[in-house]
Amino acid sequence: MSANRTPLGTILVADDNESARDMLEMMLRTHGYRVFSASDGPQALVLLQEQTIDLALIDVVMPGQSGFAVCRAAKDRPETRLTPIVLITGLGRVEDRIRGIEAGADDFLNKPVRKEELLARVKSLVRIKRFTDELESAETVVFTLAASIEAKDPYTEGHCDRLSRYSVALAERLGLSVEEHIALRRGGVVHDIGKVVVPERVLLKPGPLDAHERELMEAHPVIGERICAPLKSFRQVLPIIRWHHERQDGSGYPDHLKGDQIPLPARILQTVDIYDALTTDRPYRKALSSERAFAILHDEARRGWWDGALVNEFEKLLKESPEAWAEEPAVPLLGFSYSSIRRSRDCLTPSKEPREAVITRSAKNV
Repeated sequence: MSANRTPLGTILVADDNESARDMLEMMLRTHGYRVFSASDGPQALVLLQEQTIDLALIDVVMPGQSGFAVCRAAKDRPETRLTPIVLITGLGRVEDRIRGIEAGADDFLNKPVRKEELLARVKSLVRIKRFTDELESAETVVFTLAASIEAKDPYTEGHCDRLSRYSVALAERLGLSVEEHIALRRGGVVHDIGKVVVPERVLLKPGPLDAHERELMEAHPVIGERICAPLKSFRQVLPIIRWHHERQDGSGYPDHLKGDQIPLPARILQTVDIYDALTTDRPYRKALSSERAFAILHDEARRGWWDGALVNEFEKLLKESPEAWAEEPAVPLLGFSYSSIRRSRDCLTPSKEPREAVITRSAKNV
């Protein structure tokens, strides 16, 4: 490959057999790929961790740590679980294939490796990795934009983190699916991304909003849905974004949905969002105690605003399982841990919604 030519992709070749390793490396290099090589499993895992690898070709039979073990370890790590791994094997038993699939292998190559098959598999999997990278980049931009919007308010630090933990803990208690857990995790971060169109003077206004300001604020769920709609992985997040300000009696916004017309994940986020608003300091009042916050939530549920059953379950959750929101979230946002998302936006301060007064009487009048 010419020194001035952009590589088609970066490939890791792991094989304890030097001649086999050199042969694969030569075929890949002469066809435009950048190659890293490893002679054992631990070295392969280090390279996967330290380098930006588009595809790993790993021999199954290696001393110490087998290819199966390397594959499983890589797929267990949030930072490398989306890297395609092809296991190279001379083992022909169905049991060995099943073992590789269970370890997380994306494909297999049989020995002796044929050049045409190798290059076709590599080209296909590198292309898929590129699509995955583009998806991750788009999602990361969305999360960072959401964080930048919420970072404007110094009173609301940690809101997204708490909302994500509260929401998933309540979803787990209610037996929702893993997909709904992930949607709530993401929704906790991006639910107010539509506020990018709301002027800062409105977001941070300490007093009541006038009619025009309220109109601007109430447009943010629809704008947020439009921002996230192009991401197919956000399909289950969109209803949470659009409808987390609806009310049980139809007096919410933007679509005036009633009762069960509001999807359960949106009602979950709504419940924990209001609780968090009440129990944290705001420019117009000090934080309320948990007991006082739940008293207000129960009162407003009786008025027909919130789902009373969810308020009850959330109150029980906080009393019975205080550790449910104190630990690192268990469900990743983008295929890697929530802490890595948080580290990637260290220049921003995660924050809470600055205008809960728009959706609840209590936040304005207390």
